Amino acid sequence: MLFTKTFSIAAAALVAIASSLVEASPIPNDAVSEYVPLSKRSYTTEEIEAHERIQKRSSIGNGWDNWLYMAPRFVAKGYCVFSLTYGELPGIPLLAGLDKMETSAAQLSVYVDKVLAATNTTKVNLLGHSQGSLMPRYYLRFLGGASKVDKYAAFGTIAYGTTLLGIYPFLTSLGLYDPIKKIIDPFCKSCFQFLENSPFLQNLNAGGDTVPGVSYKFIVSKFDQVVTPYTNGQLKDKSALVQNVVLQNLCAVDLSDHVLQMADPIVFHAANAFFDGAAPQTVNCLSALW
Repeated sequence: MLFTKTFSIAAAALVAIASSLVEASPIPNDAVSEYVPLSKRSYTTEEIEAHERIQKRSSIGNGWDNWLYMAPRFVAKGYCVFSLTYGELPGIPLLAGLDKMETSAAQLSVYVDKVLAATNTTKVNLLGHSQGSLMPRYYLRFLGGASKVDKYAAFGTIAYGTTLLGIYPFLTSLGLYDPIKKIIDPFCKSCFQFLENSPFLQNLNAGGDTVPGVSYKFIVSKFDQVVTPYTNGQLKDKSALVQNVVLQNLCAVDLSDHVLQMADPIVFHAANAFFDGAAPQTVNCLSALW
């Protein structure tokens, strides 16, 4: 099995707002099986039992479930796909993505190095969802990731945080922000890092929201109920290496929200077009049919 010089890596966590994916380089077409729709797949008893064990741990957003749709499709396109569960807290074994994103970024750094060593290559491509659109940016900016990443695509993006449908400013106006944060912090150190204008985001975005040499494609949805306003998911860097895409500009009738984007064929084709210049570059409503 032959690989080219660029690999991609997917990092996925066990909470809805914390997941990302990694894919790798094309291999010969005759070595890749066709993508099989979920409705036509069959699973062994062992695979079903393994899935049920994962479901008992968390209902959404883990490394298996988060990429159940996209990972097989990338494999069928000739990519080698890796995923990482990050951000687990001591004493909370059932969920991940809860630790500070600085800590999760360090875990991603170690994981990328392992993928590079295992594949004997020099760079990866990153695909992220939700926290996977934010935490890897810390890795790129502060932990040396810029020299190891070629392209970075993400959807359900949180570039400038969320107001959580206005709940965050409402709690602040009532003086309840600090008391609630004090209660939640021990169990979810990353939760308040997602909020608009958090110290984490101010530090991450100071001096620009991208790093030189890495290509970015951030996909947002007008119907994202987690990232509000949805425009907070867009990068502000105007570099030619940065693409901000509104999902509804690709297909006006696409109603995917924050979670449904991870099973959206239009999102998949938009990411694949970004990673592979030989893939069809026109992505629209018809892309949902193939």
